[in-house]
Amino acid sequence: MSEATQNRRPDRTIGGRTFSWRSRMALAIFVIIAVITVSITNSLLTDRFTENTRNRAELRLALYGGNLVSELRRNSIVPQLLARDPTLIGALNSSDYSQSTQRLISFVDEIGAASLMLLDKDGRTVAATDRNRLGESHVGTRHFVDALRSPGTVFTVSEREGVGYQFIYSRKMESNGATAGVIVVEVDLQKFERAWAGISDAVLVTDSTGQIILATEPRWRGLTEGDALQREPPETAIQRAIQATADWSALPPDAYVKGEAVMRVASRLPFRGWQIASFTTYASVREKVNGFLALEIMGFAILLALAFYALSRKNALRMAFFQMESAELRALNERLQREIAERERMQKSLDVAEQTLAQSSKLAALGEMSAAVSHELNQPLAAMKTYLAGAALLLRRNRPEEALSSFQRIDDLISRMGAITRQLKSYARKGGEQFSPVNVGDAVNSALSMMEPQLRQRQVRITRAVPDRRVQVMADRVRLEQVLINLMRNAIDATSSVENPAIDVILSVGETATITVRDNGTGIENLEDLFEPFYTTKRPGDGVGLGLAISSGIVNDFGGRLTARNAETGGAVFEIQLPILSEEAEIEAAE
Repeated sequence: MSEATQNRRPDRTIGGRTFSWRSRMALAIFVIIAVITVSITNSLLTDRFTENTRNRAELRLALYGGNLVSELRRNSIVPQLLARDPTLIGALNSSDYSQSTQRLISFVDEIGAASLMLLDKDGRTVAATDRNRLGESHVGTRHFVDALRSPGTVFTVSEREGVGYQFIYSRKMESNGATAGVIVVEVDLQKFERAWAGISDAVLVTDSTGQIILATEPRWRGLTEGDALQREPPETAIQRAIQATADWSALPPDAYVKGEAVMRVASRLPFRGWQIASFTTYASVREKVNGFLALEIMGFAILLALAFYALSRKNALRMAFFQMESAELRALNERLQREIAERERMQKSLDVAEQTLAQSSKLAALGEMSAAVSHELNQPLAAMKTYLAGAALLLRRNRPEEALSSFQRIDDLISRMGAITRQLKSYARKGGEQFSPVNVGDAVNSALSMMEPQLRQRQVRITRAVPDRRVQVMADRVRLEQVLINLMRNAIDATSSVENPAIDVILSVGETATITVRDNGTGIENLEDLFEPFYTTKRPGDGVGLGLAISSGIVNDFGGRLTARNAETGGAVFEIQLPILSEEAEIEAAE
């Protein structure tokens, strides 16, 4: 054997394949680079997807909490309205409850509460939307005792066997200064538990004492959060969702459920110190990270396979082996692509569901506003009818120029109705109101023009006093005109029984812009309940008692105040006081 042959470094043979020392070094460097790349990718993607998962969980939690508070606040006003219902108060005074249950049933669908109950002063259920609860005694219950002691609406949380926690608003009903009974409204919060049960997260709500009152796991109710996490619950959605994925996580877990790491997100609800928390598994994070890592590893594997193929292209067995590995990798790639496409489709479905839920919350508030808008459309429709009749008479008398004036007023009324309906659409899309500078004098003139047909028909004398200089406030002109029309329409009705009816509309300017609507009618009998919803002195069918309540709410939204009093010489006086827009504020609003 020659000396050159003895000094040459021998090639190493592995599995029948011969590799030089350069090939082995290149292979080692390639493997080291692949391991470092996969490790860095795993760390970066884990941090990124964990943060995305936490942000999504916080968004869902804010949505759930907003729905809970919205449901509670929506039902809180119901006892105050029903406690003043004259039919229910009359039933308590006469002990005739034959129609009371049917009246409560007529309210429950519109209100959206779980149930309504009417208790007499002895705590016995005399009317209820659930007829099985008639005759129940509530003498020792918190919602009955606290309602009798409190002058306002009280909220209680109580546990009922077989049902879970009940969330109850109650209020004392009085007649002639004496207690007549108690109205009870149960809020249906269990529907949110049922909705939460369809997700993989665990959700719970605690009261101010830390006790769980709502939870996707029924056995957690009544416990503190710490006791609930240590308890061994039955098979639930959270247990099925939690798998052994925390070992791959680069971040420490927030909490443990049955020994498995989970991500905890909590938020404080703006209601009596309540808190809401959710527990999200790391499974979705690992699925996304593993998908990217699998693609990355597959890419390195393909490169490695190509390297082996280049080194062993002369060997037919090596070629067959490589082709078999390539086929397996392609099948794995297809499976991964299908799984990624399926996860993307599920993610899009979740986004659509979240958007639908947010829109449903807006539309629920839109329903409350629709009654007020329909109330305001009646006046333009009545005016249009009068103008159309006048235009037809003028055309028959061959006076087309005057008829065109009536048609122009009808066109203005249609534009006004369009503005009212646009308010409704804007509320459904944006959920808010934007005010702009409004010339109060123009609004007064426009409202008087709107009421001209009725004033002419009733032969009412109108006295208008508007200053020459412009008086501007921050408001919505259409809604301000609605308030003025409501006040003038009430003044017309108040002067229907007097001779020489007269109405004064005066705009004065001081520290505030004051609009005064004064009539010489019969005056106001009950000033205390004047602005309460459904309070009216008109005959049945002439009004529902919403006009002044709506007008007061609109003026309050503008930052002003609507007041009423009786004039010394007789008749009623209504005053609207609005903050005046300064010149600097006008410039800023214009910009």
